Amino acid sequence: MDVLSDVIAVMRTGRPRSALVRHHAPWAREFASAPGSAGLHVVLRGSCVLRPTAAATAQQAVDAGPGDVVFVPRGTAHVLADSPGTAVTAPPCEPGAPPRPAAGADRADGTGPATVLLCGAYRLDPQRTHPLLAALPDLVHLPAAPAGHQEPTAAVRLLAGELERPRLGTDAIVPSLLDALLLYVLRAWYGDAPLRGGRLATGWAAALNDPPVAAGLRAMHRTPAAPWTVERLAREAGLSRAAFARRFTALTGRPPLGYLTWWRMTLAARLLSTSALPLASVAAQVGYTSEFAFAHAFKRWCGTAPGRYRRAHPQDGPHRGRTSPTDGM
Repeated sequence: MDVLSDVIAVMRTGRPRSALVRHHAPWAREFASAPGSAGLHVVLRGSCVLRPTAAATAQQAVDAGPGDVVFVPRGTAHVLADSPGTAVTAPPCEPGAPPRPAAGADRADGTGPATVLLCGAYRLDPQRTHPLLAALPDLVHLPAAPAGHQEPTAAVRLLAGELERPRLGTDAIVPSLLDALLLYVLRAWYGDAPLRGGRLATGWAAALNDPPVAAGLRAMHRTPAAPWTVERLAREAGLSRAAFARRFTALTGRPPLGYLTWWRMTLAARLLSTSALPLASVAAQVGYTSEFAFAHAFKRWCGTAPGRYRRAHPQDGPHRGRTSPTDGM
């Protein structure tokens, strides 16, 4: 898998949820802090202001218009409102969940102009947070652009259609479209990163756009169990061993083999909590020929033995159980 797809697949738990919500000005809704979750707000009609709460972040408010997408990668507390000065009067929305749409009617907010929003919520395992997501700002604003980022626009249009008119297959289609929208948003953000601010981006934004470092990352994610060395990774990247190690460490914040070990243990934690594979099989899938060596490495990384970790995280796979697209909202 490519790095971005791999990261989301490993971090995601539960089932994404979504809703179409209509508000009439004046209105304001608060979203409480929800560590271990991420949210998306898409403006389909009208406009709104997304402002962080004073206690959550010092980031400035975001003005969003039709077609704009705002991603909240770490469940930071925030408020959606028709204007910066509208006070919140309703109880906060359930952490990690989109607002509940009114059954068969518009929300009873005000009598002014309407704003229609598509809201989505994802559960992410905080113990498997990848630095790629940790490096994002608290609020990611992706403005609508007729000439660019057409994929998120297409995914939003399909999602809105399924939520407005549920049909055969909607229960399966909506989670897949939400996953696609999340990946499109992240792809657009990281793809644009080198151009923002008129200078090259740093950190993970630069790493994903740097051909040698990206080649090394792809190699590790493609076959994490391979007997990688810095020299072998450097050959994949087309650099000398020393040059690759310096470049990789400077951009990702970890040396190549340090990142490889971290990623292997993250994969192992996912396998332990979502499968009944024997420990020997889990060890082999993450590059350990000895179950003992794997158990020792995992305990050093996690602080607990693999078997105990599995018992504490029973079957928390991404699509356990069956729920409707608006279940729990």
